Amino acid sequence: MSQDDQQVNGQLERDAIRAMRRSYGEVGLESLPNDPFEAFHSWLREAAANAFIVEANAMVLSTLGTDENGADAITTRTVLLKDVSQGGFTFFSNYGSRKAQAIELNAQVTLLFPWYAMERQVSISGFAEKIARQESEEYFATRPWSSQIGAWASAQSAPLASREELEQRFKGASEKWPEGTTVPCPPQWGGYRVTPVNIEFWQGRYSRLHDRLRYERSNIASDWEVHRYYP
Repeated sequence: MSQDDQQVNGQLERDAIRAMRRSYGEVGLESLPNDPFEAFHSWLREAAANAFIVEANAMVLSTLGTDENGADAITTRTVLLKDVSQGGFTFFSNYGSRKAQAIELNAQVTLLFPWYAMERQVSISGFAEKIARQESEEYFATRPWSSQIGAWASAQSAPLASREELEQRFKGASEKWPEGTTVPCPPQWGGYRVTPVNIEFWQGRYSRLHDRLRYERSNIASDWEVHRYYP
């Protein structure tokens, strides 16, 4: 393909991407409850009931850590929300993972629930900390056997020579704890709770005049205030 052809194809692709747009609906976001967690539970239930949303409890977690050269590095990944209680959002992970290392350096994180099918999103800024060991063990006991074995098999975020190596680690753990037996919670596995300092509810609107209502507080002991922002 000539350079001219490449430029033409590149322009056509850019035009196609730029033409990707849709008109959002008329449903507005006039007000929300005084309690942001009450509002979140309501939106989560609606998202879970929507047939077009896959895993309504999936959220994008962003952390600030360092790269292999020691420079600041922001990383993102999808994790699953497993509890909303005691004023925070809980997820579980390997404590040796990249996200865990980042949280150890900087506890400030963000969460994003992208419910595109409903033209909604909830974005959260806060601080993550490990939950009590007993709470992690209690949740681990409710996981499917295969997920429990997977937690033992995976040295999350560490280099992996091959898929076969992972399969062998899984096989070894499954032989140690056959299905039907009690699988202990790995010492390197557990939960984090993100305590928010702001929670923003975003509702898509016509003409890109979206609604943004944000609950804010100066610290975790302060009362919530709700403000509306330009889209």
